[in-house]
Amino acid sequence: MRARGARRARGVRGKHGVRGGLCVLALALAAGCGLLPADQQSGSSGIVVTTNILGDLTRNIVGDEAEVTVLMGPGADPHSFAISARQAARIEDAGLLIHNGLGLEEGVARNVRAAEEAGVPALAVAEEADPLPFAEEAHETGGGAEEGGDLDPHFWTDPARVRTAVGLIADRVVAAVDGVDADAVRANAQEYAAELGRLDAWMTEEFEAIPPERRSLVTNHHVFGYLAERYGFEVVGAVIPSGTTLASPSAADLEALAGAIREAGVPAVFADSSQPDRLAHVLADEAGVEAEVISLYSESLTGPGQGAATYLEMMRANTEAIVAGLGSGSG
Repeated sequence: MRARGARRARGVRGKHGVRGGLCVLALALAAGCGLLPADQQSGSSGIVVTTNILGDLTRNIVGDEAEVTVLMGPGADPHSFAISARQAARIEDAGLLIHNGLGLEEGVARNVRAAEEAGVPALAVAEEADPLPFAEEAHETGGGAEEGGDLDPHFWTDPARVRTAVGLIADRVVAAVDGVDADAVRANAQEYAAELGRLDAWMTEEFEAIPPERRSLVTNHHVFGYLAERYGFEVVGAVIPSGTTLASPSAADLEALAGAIREAGVPAVFADSSQPDRLAHVLADEAGVEAEVISLYSESLTGPGQGAATYLEMMRANTEAIVAGLGSGSG
């Protein structure tokens, strides 16, 4: 979008000479005061996305057809990240607001609600991607977020559901965002969906290295239910028996999970890369077994060159880590 704006500026100056140049200067000065030209504002042509995982999907789908603003920074926690007043204003002025839904973005839930009530077109992706219920122990501790209820918002750990999400996003972009080339958006979506199909096939093959009796997952909190269903894993439990990182485990929670780990012979505990892994280490010690603590990129992308800068990179890294942690040995 910026490149298009630059071309327009040069065109004005070429056609109108000095007067056009002064106009460009005036626009530049206005931008410094927050009065951006129309094609660079957060106005009705812009797409605002809450999480960086959804942001990566959306950018692959939209390409150069519209400006995409992603609110959540690399390595942030989607449950607790907060936004600035300027970002809140972008939500209110968005041509389309794409958010995860099912209570994931707890820190910006009120901003999303306010935008929807004001008539901003919005897509809650997880709510339309065939959501699953949380594991039973997450139900018992209140599930995940304030508005998430019993449905798990972490759909992206299943690339097949992400393919569904890609189609949902493409359809909504074409319907809601003025000026986009519908054919280009749909072509981008089809190309990216093909990549997701290849990712799914590769993950299936990689997980074949893990014997069925070792396909047991213990994580920091309940985040891999969709992956477990897709690839035949059992979620033994979570250090924080909830769908949100904002909850805290009790001593009884840790004791119960330690017993489950001993019974299942779980060789590894997987900790979210964006969360401290202290509790996972405590649990591994409490369980009385040699359980390695392995970091996964479960809820946030990283910056470039840090291991999970894109959704595809994140899922490949996680697959390799899970296979390394569970794939061999006696447990």
